[in-house]
Amino acid sequence: MSDVDIEDTINRIKNHKSVQGIVIVNHEGTITRTTYLNEKKEEGDTIAKSIPILAQKARSLVRDLDPTNDLAFLRIKSKQNEILIAPDKDLLLIVIQGPKKQGEDDQ
Repeated sequence: MSDVDIEDTINRIKNHKSVQGIVIVNHEGTITRTTYLNEKKEEGDTIAKSIPILAQKARSLVRDLDPTNDLAFLRIKSKQNEILIAPDKDLLLIVIQGPKKQGEDDQ
């Protein structure tokens, strides 16, 4: 994926109403792109440190259950938000989104 494609993807995703932040990391947790800047930098760093570990454990579980299978997407829903994780060959796309309001669609 080129830098232009990555920027286009970030801009498209962050324009959704409920998106709170985006972090793209490599599998070691090194941030390559983020919308968590300035006063939110620490939150972005925590996400970048923790989520790749969780994604790797989820991938291992999927492969343990069926060695021919692989993790395609991981969604974690809590009371306050959702964490959406899309693994790629070299990167993890992590999107944090807040709760949708009643009747709100995916725009």
